[in-house]
Amino acid sequence: MNDATNASGAAPVPGPSPLVLEHRVLKALLGAWALAVCSGDEAAAVEEHLGVCGGCADEARRLREAVGLLHPPESLDLDPSLRTRVLRSCLDRRAPRIPVPAWAAPYDAEAARLDALLQDIDDTDWHAPVRLRWFEGDGPVTRRTTVAGVIAHLLTVDGLVATSLGLEDPLEHLAAAPDSRAPDARTEAYWKAAHLPPGRAIRGPWREQSHDIVRTTSFRGGGPEEAVGHEDAEGSGRLVVSYGGFELPLRDAMLDRAFECWIHAEDIAEAVDYPYTAPSGRHLHGMIDLAARMLPLVLAERRRTGLASRSPAAGRHLVSVGAPGRSLRLEIEGSGGGEWLIPLDSPAAVGSPEHEVAHVALDGVEFCRLAAGHVPPEEAAAGQTGDRDAIRDVLFAAASMSRM
Repeated sequence: MNDATNASGAAPVPGPSPLVLEHRVLKALLGAWALAVCSGDEAAAVEEHLGVCGGCADEARRLREAVGLLHPPESLDLDPSLRTRVLRSCLDRRAPRIPVPAWAAPYDAEAARLDALLQDIDDTDWHAPVRLRWFEGDGPVTRRTTVAGVIAHLLTVDGLVATSLGLEDPLEHLAAAPDSRAPDARTEAYWKAAHLPPGRAIRGPWREQSHDIVRTTSFRGGGPEEAVGHEDAEGSGRLVVSYGGFELPLRDAMLDRAFECWIHAEDIAEAVDYPYTAPSGRHLHGMIDLAARMLPLVLAERRRTGLASRSPAAGRHLVSVGAPGRSLRLEIEGSGGGEWLIPLDSPAAVGSPEHEVAHVALDGVEFCRLAAGHVPPEEAAAGQTGDRDAIRDVLFAAASMSRM
């Protein structure tokens, strides 16, 4: 039989000739090969070349590993802290011409974080139910609203700071504006004045007002005592913000609004299943410090109204202004933590380690949620020793600082 024929007598059909490509062409194809977008002939030529060229084989391995990184198994959602890190990096390279005062920075940061959350949610999410929680007397209180209702609440209460700075009051044009500056009265008035439940449109006025507050404090510069506005009772020129039943210096009012912005952002995030983190340690420390400084006044008010212990064990010892008195050591652990000595018997007393009668240890975020009325006082302390009445009084006083 002739070699040119097979057993059946037919001539064999020659296969396609393999591609013969120059080294530089094969090297240029490595990226396409790693992405599996070469033609079959090109892929075969590249793979045959990799068996004899160590340099291209190493490059091909690195490219394949890089392609694997393009398909990470984890979520592609942006880290919520990305904006803060980018801004910090930018400011480190070039300081702003008109910087935000350090005492206004927590409010600026928390308003920006909340605004980023609001930008991400859908139109339907604005009507998701939210349960506002706070503490009155010895028990919890709740009020149902929506995501948009929460932003309307922040708009009206932030308006107290805005008007103190000489900016427009968001309630100014209401037909029945409340006589009181109390946050709950202002909020209820705004909700009732709306012809329809608020939706996404409420973001605009709230966002503009928060920017105006930060811009105004930045342009005034220096400390809050340099701003023009309501003066305190001594006529010192220090700007104060009235909440109806009490007042705060502007510096503390800005911390208070940063705190409320974060807490209500968490309320919203929980309602729409959105990841949300606590403030930075530095800002969290300022919020905790404000609460610790307010505790002696709140304790005194609760004692006056019969809500705090009056038993002999509580030791209602009167001390002169600035004198040391019975104290509770409040130890805050974690980010933003520290230690505070809380005078127990009089706001005029000074906390003293020599007169320490109790010690309470709490996580920083847990303490803030206690002060927001989101954690029951009985469940808050991670560790406590000493006078049980003093501990109870302080924990309940912390919770009673919360409000709508």
